[in-house]
Amino acid sequence: MSSSTRRRRYLRTAIGLAAVLVLSVVGAGAWFYHRLDSNITTFDAGGVATERPPAPVPASPGAQVPVNVLLLGSDTRDDGNSALGGGEEGVGNSDTAILVHIYADHKHAVGVSIPRDTLVTIPSCKLSDGTWAKPRTDQMFNSAFSVGQLPKGNPACTQNTVEKLTGLRVDHTVVVDFKGAAAMADALGGVEACVPNDVDEYGIHLKKGLQKLSGQSAVDYLRARHGIGDNSDIGRMKRQQAFLSSMIKKVQSQGFSLPTLLPLADAATKSLTVDEGLGTAMKLVDFARSVEDVKLSDVTFVTAPWRFAGERVRLVQPDADTLWKLLREDRTLDGQGTSGTAAAASPTPTASPTADAPLTPEQAAVPITVVNGVGTSGLAGSGAETLKGRGFQNVALGANNPGKQHTEIGYDPAQKAVADQIAALFPGARTVEEPGADSITVTLGADYHSAGTQLNSVTVPSATPGSGPSAGPGTLPSGVPTGIAENTRGADTDPCADLTFGS
Repeated sequence: MSSSTRRRRYLRTAIGLAAVLVLSVVGAGAWFYHRLDSNITTFDAGGVATERPPAPVPASPGAQVPVNVLLLGSDTRDDGNSALGGGEEGVGNSDTAILVHIYADHKHAVGVSIPRDTLVTIPSCKLSDGTWAKPRTDQMFNSAFSVGQLPKGNPACTQNTVEKLTGLRVDHTVVVDFKGAAAMADALGGVEACVPNDVDEYGIHLKKGLQKLSGQSAVDYLRARHGIGDNSDIGRMKRQQAFLSSMIKKVQSQGFSLPTLLPLADAATKSLTVDEGLGTAMKLVDFARSVEDVKLSDVTFVTAPWRFAGERVRLVQPDADTLWKLLREDRTLDGQGTSGTAAAASPTPTASPTADAPLTPEQAAVPITVVNGVGTSGLAGSGAETLKGRGFQNVALGANNPGKQHTEIGYDPAQKAVADQIAALFPGARTVEEPGADSITVTLGADYHSAGTQLNSVTVPSATPGSGPSAGPGTLPSGVPTGIAENTRGADTDPCADLTFGS
């Protein structure tokens, strides 16, 4: 056999082996994608409201647009989750909710945590029998997930509630249960987290300090509220933000290659429920790749501006509305645009009344009566000073009327503009029409008392020298509403910093 014949045979053999190798890899990939597809559970798109905020439009043909993703953590004990979470089986609630806004440049993102106890309006939601529930006001946010008692919960109802609350269109919704959280932490070889103190109660056992958490310990860290930190849901959200930051860091350090993404996706999809837009393995991987340019230093977490209202939480206004408006306009928390961003299609809403809008002489002279609705000495006087400091000149104190939980602004409809400006001074206050009223009556409730200070749009202190770009709230520029600034955390912040409410 000639040398040229041998070379041709070797070449054919090499080409054949290469072809077999390529086909085997492609076949394995196809098998793996099929396996992921069979893992994924989607929820019924028919439960999504028909009247929704409009979708954003590209700034130019072919340009990217902002994307909003709602991440929900379900505390259901069904489907084997009781082994990780304890307790009895049942639909459960969405005790974790983070709305992730990915800016149109797909290089920056902000995750907004919504406190589970926030009192909101739950709009009409689809039930298991196909009918729609009536809207309900002053409901705990996390209860939207259990409306109708659907076996897998009602993520569409929670999505509807978020859209109603924020005016933002939610593009994707992802629900993770205990098993999913444990599996993803395991697939990453553990996630670095910081436990603020030893925990040894309620079946949860964690040691203080920075460590890698996976499996049961990861679930315990994410769901624990009592016995850890300050025992509040607000503190728990801070730890969830820090954990998610560490998870992002771990994924980015390993790269967005298929060998990294597919095992993680295999672990996650077994316990995920997603909208139909993420209902296949290819869609999930494509989405992951679309955000691979978002650096950890360009991710910010913020808890929606809040304050306690008895045992529940109310959003602080106008700060919360300012936050939603910034995101609708695809602007950062300090009001800036990101390079290449597109404007949202939704029209700019009428500006909310602010605490510093100028008063006309007629408005300044409107009679105002301040009533102590709690009984605490000096409360009405404090409220009156707030009004006088704002420029209102005709302020008087009324008789005490204890037992009020919520601050109310009673007004004649002709004085609505003034009442709205007063309400901006008392975050969370309710305005109530009282036709024929001689004066605007400000009744200070227990929510005002518990807030202690007013969280209005004021200048934020400058950053502490040497604190770095992600040191916390103080690093935001002056002029950012305090309710936003004091609830902000950079994703690259020290994982042991700012883990409890009030720290």
